[in-house]
Amino acid sequence: MNHPRFALVKLVSLGAGLLFLAGGLQAEPVGGPADLLLTNGKIYTVASATPWVSAVAILDGRYVYAGSNDGVAAWRGPATREIDLAGRMAMPGINDTHSHPWQGGLKELFECNFPFSAGLDEIAATLRACIEKNPDSQWIMGGQWNSDFFKNNPLSSPRGWLDDVVGDRAVYLEDDSGHHAWVSSKALELAGVTATTPDPAGGKFQRDASGAPNGVALETAKLVIDKVLPEVSQEDNVAAIRKAVEMANAFGITGMLEARTPANVSPAYAEADRTGQITTHVVTDLQTPSPQPDKVMDVASLAAISDLYASKNVHTRFAKIFLDGVPTASRSAVMIDPYLVDEQNPTPTTGMLMIEPELLQRDLQALDAAGFTVKIHTAGDGSVRLALDAIEAVRRSNGRSGLRHELAHAGYIHPDDLPRFAQLNVTADLSPYLWYPRPVIDSIIGAVGERAYRYFPIKDLLASGANVGMGSDWPSVAVNMNPWPAIEAMVTRRNPLRDDDETLWQEQAITLEQALEIATRYGARAYRLEAHTGSVEVGKSADLIVLNHNLFDIPPGKISDTAPELTLFAGQVVYQHRPD
Repeated sequence: MNHPRFALVKLVSLGAGLLFLAGGLQAEPVGGPADLLLTNGKIYTVASATPWVSAVAILDGRYVYAGSNDGVAAWRGPATREIDLAGRMAMPGINDTHSHPWQGGLKELFECNFPFSAGLDEIAATLRACIEKNPDSQWIMGGQWNSDFFKNNPLSSPRGWLDDVVGDRAVYLEDDSGHHAWVSSKALELAGVTATTPDPAGGKFQRDASGAPNGVALETAKLVIDKVLPEVSQEDNVAAIRKAVEMANAFGITGMLEARTPANVSPAYAEADRTGQITTHVVTDLQTPSPQPDKVMDVASLAAISDLYASKNVHTRFAKIFLDGVPTASRSAVMIDPYLVDEQNPTPTTGMLMIEPELLQRDLQALDAAGFTVKIHTAGDGSVRLALDAIEAVRRSNGRSGLRHELAHAGYIHPDDLPRFAQLNVTADLSPYLWYPRPVIDSIIGAVGERAYRYFPIKDLLASGANVGMGSDWPSVAVNMNPWPAIEAMVTRRNPLRDDDETLWQEQAITLEQALEIATRYGARAYRLEAHTGSVEVGKSADLIVLNHNLFDIPPGKISDTAPELTLFAGQVVYQHRPD
């Protein structure tokens, strides 16, 4: 696109007329003329010493100058390209600290999908259309049904309903959290799940009146069925990763974290990077095996995978542990106080613990000693406390390793535990993509009651000095990786996609400056790449996005309308908006 105020990538001569301003962060060229200049802009650096500059110079993928139009002129050479920002706002690329790009790419390319809002008729129509498109397929995979789906659509037999729609086919449909599955009789048969199959630790097969599994598998029960799903080819894995990267760049994302990376997906990331298909920083949290009471986790095997598949843009010394579930109608997140009881859930519960505390501490100690940053899924205040206790014990046994472990989805934090994030150097990996008023929050309110209105104490975490990450969790709950509604939600605590005044814990709203720092610098810190990316500073990777408006000149309620017009990764244009 050649916007009338935004002339993209052109060759310029030394005599080009520009608006000259005084100042700059580096006055004399070192290493020769720049490859690329961006001039005449309003560039928000997210660097406290110089928050705004007008121009930058890029050489070999890194910033070599950030300052004024006047100062950048010294970096211009005969072959230097120039982008005239024409007054547009630019800023560092966004770092998503918790997503599932590989799964999201598979979903976009290969699965049978319906929106979170879908009812029974829409799901049936979608499944029939997928069968018509692929009549020989024995498996239908996709989703996603919302957390209150079976509360709002009571079925005597969810499994039987699917059987009536698809016949003798195996169906596997994930919910909006990605923690639960709705499956057909054929899928249960292939997984060997019968009325006599016990519920696994940390999971549950919902059952009908006869005791037979009714087709809904919660938490680790879902993993029993996962084991028999069709294997995805390496070619399709690479295609899914490529699709996710393209989508990320279009949203202005130049860093993303794969929050659960199976061993067979690591080589796909390495292959995608080797062939030039990775145009973001990627962090892969390696999926850890289920804990064994009689032996320590095989960290050596994880380290071998990490070493084998690390590459230029893919960072692998990270791991993932699931400690609990989700605080929705499934009541599987671990809470300090019990969930509400109702007709469908008459027995008091505090959730489902996936790993016993002593095993968590033991395995975390081994991972920390091997140099892994560990992301622990902790969606309830009870699991947050257990995880902090484990990290505190590891700090005592291993010493202060400098590794900043992460608590994922730590929306519920007991006030006594809040200062421990900063004290223990723990990142709160939060999800502003889903914390604002919306159906999944309604499901949480139905499960935990009034506590649901005190969700994600982000302002208090920042005030305590804690590092905070911003993750989409896409394709779970979030429709896509678009970070701009999430940034708006942090500032307003309102649903950015709805025109109403309903808020969720308005007292925890933060400033735009704070939200942008979370989305950029703090994310880079979670990646262990804070010296390499996350701000516009000399020496850092030129990961930059140019926006369709200045975020500081619009009402907060318009932040969600933000759309990048250009995305640079390591100084290369990886996305450019073109009008239809």
